[in-house]
Amino acid sequence: MADVVLVGLPGTGKTTAGRALANAAGLSFVDGDDLFEQREGVSVQEYLRAHPEPMFREREVAALAAAVEEYGVVATGGGVVTSSGARAVLSEQPTVWLDCDDAVILSRIGGGDRPLLDGEPAQRLAQLRAERAELYREVSRRRVDASRPLVEIVEELRGFVASGVGS
Repeated sequence: MADVVLVGLPGTGKTTAGRALANAAGLSFVDGDDLFEQREGVSVQEYLRAHPEPMFREREVAALAAAVEEYGVVATGGGVVTSSGARAVLSEQPTVWLDCDDAVILSRIGGGDRPLLDGEPAQRLAQLRAERAELYREVSRRRVDASRPLVEIVEELRGFVASGVGS
């Protein structure tokens, strides 16, 4: 079992906070998108452009299941919660929802390559929040305000891990 699994919308800082937490706490870290790329031999962005999202989600669940068995800190892809298989895995893990206002997310992602936010990013992000917020709530044991400075987020996550909530 992982020490903590981070979920949240794209741009909430799951990878940044996860990597910083792992470094501070001496834990192993994996980004779900990086693990997907290693397993599939293609980036998430390329895969999503060539395949339907449900096919991607099936493969993402397999990568998630492997990650929680091998790593201390796991940063998931933003949409992992849309899969019932992933929610089943996450419900057995010490999962934390990183969340912040859409304006903060949009300022962070800038012109990044986010296929699921193509078109009108603000509208699409609002739609993703409406579709996923209850799913994040369902699988998470804590919600963390990710608009704060990274050092504060990491300290809160360290406290969560130290509390042994996942044990």
